[in-house]
Amino acid sequence: MSDRESIIADAQRWLDGYRRAWASNDADDIRAIFTDGAEYRYEPWVEPLRGQDAIVASWLDRQDEPGSWSFEGRVVGVDGRLAFIQGETTYTSGRRYSNLWVVTLADDGRADSFTEWWMDRSKAS
Repeated sequence: MSDRESIIADAQRWLDGYRRAWASNDADDIRAIFTDGAEYRYEPWVEPLRGQDAIVASWLDRQDEPGSWSFEGRVVGVDGRLAFIQGETTYTSGRRYSNLWVVTLADDGRADSFTEWWMDRSKAS
């Protein structure tokens, strides 16, 4: 397996872990996908959350109820340890978002940084 294929596989494992954490809202599942000093941005221009404790606390404060959403996503590219993930999130409430996630992966496959770019498609005709 080439380095690029290995990084794509790491990114896919990370995405699978993110889905698992999203579905469970379990602190250990969330911690498992972020390094101790990870940075997490809900939007690209905001000050990031820093560290697992801050990420877990914010995640649980903003958690989506299990069964209230569906997500389809895929790794669309990598540049070194930087992964790009495209997704579509649909909530049972009717909200719908297109997502682009930019994730810097540590050598162990966890995220050192995560930035979410989202577009609200709920009002699109």
